[in-house]
Amino acid sequence: MYIEKIKLENFRNYKYENIELNKLINIIFGDNAQGKTNILEAIYFTSLGKSFRTNKEKEIVKENESQAKIEINFIKNNRKEKINAEISDKKNFYINDIPVKKLSELVGKINIVLFSPEDIEILRNEPIKRRKFLNIMISQLRPKYIFLLSEYNKVLEQRNNYLKKIKYENKSQEYLTIWDEQLEKIGIKIYEYRKEFIEKINNKIKKIHLNTTENKENIEIKYKTNIDKKNYMENLLKNKSVDIQKGYTSIGIHRDDFEIYINKKNVAIFGSQGQQRTSIISLKLAEAEVIYDEIEEYPIVLLDDFMSELDKKRINGFIQNIKNNQVLITTTDKINLDTVVYNLYKVEKAKVERIDKNGKI
Repeated sequence: MYIEKIKLENFRNYKYENIELNKLINIIFGDNAQGKTNILEAIYFTSLGKSFRTNKEKEIVKENESQAKIEINFIKNNRKEKINAEISDKKNFYINDIPVKKLSELVGKINIVLFSPEDIEILRNEPIKRRKFLNIMISQLRPKYIFLLSEYNKVLEQRNNYLKKIKYENKSQEYLTIWDEQLEKIGIKIYEYRKEFIEKINNKIKKIHLNTTENKENIEIKYKTNIDKKNYMENLLKNKSVDIQKGYTSIGIHRDDFEIYINKKNVAIFGSQGQQRTSIISLKLAEAEVIYDEIEEYPIVLLDDFMSELDKKRINGFIQNIKNNQVLITTTDKINLDTVVYNLYKVEKAKVERIDKNGKI
């Protein structure tokens, strides 16, 4: 799988731009605030239906314009395909000029893995970051998962609203059963998907991390959940009085988490900064391998200013791990990769120019 061409119109700081890509390595360099990351954001947006930088989609539209457009031409399963996105007060997507009715029709058409400096927050930040990582990966491979998440969140909101009515309006507790049964039914399905994919990642990440650390570090991911598949309903009932008092549902897959261990120690607590960064690299590389196993196509790898903290040896070693993927790298400094063929692009004031390794256009 690879992208042949990206067309941008009134997207972020781009008025109009047409970018043709190498099917393997593409290095996009330039000063900050010139438009490098916007290119990756456009790919991400057409792949997952949302930005990785903002929840306010009006920010995506160029200032003083009413609509932004993205067109991605790509090859998948040896077939030419196209995705168009239109963003204004609402967003519309088209696959091969056919309107997309549901997000699940879009997600998974272009499979991506994003690396960014903020990925370290997957380890350090709240569990919502780790759930987001799982949700994005699984959604690309299991379209039904998106629907289940949506339904679960609707039921959860309804249950939470009713819990408040019990507390403040003295509503009957017996009606909670309506939402409990739905939470159990949907929650168990989501739990099974997450458990399956954490097992798949564990099968990949051990070898990747051993290779990265010269066989010195054993890595393992542990799935944390406060539900029990066999006793989901029983646990909901046990926590009912607590939930009424708090006004929200205290157990369920919306509280799920996972932890990464290196040599049996929680890397978020006991790991060095280097170990934390390496474990995130291993996690994302494992994600890419899981996607390949599922679809028999290499996902597109987006590296947003990711190389700035790696030395040349580590950069070349990292590239070898993704040598079969199409890769887009953004960087403030022009980098040279000795062992691979690549396209080099300079971005300045929202203009993208392909240049040679000596800086000539």
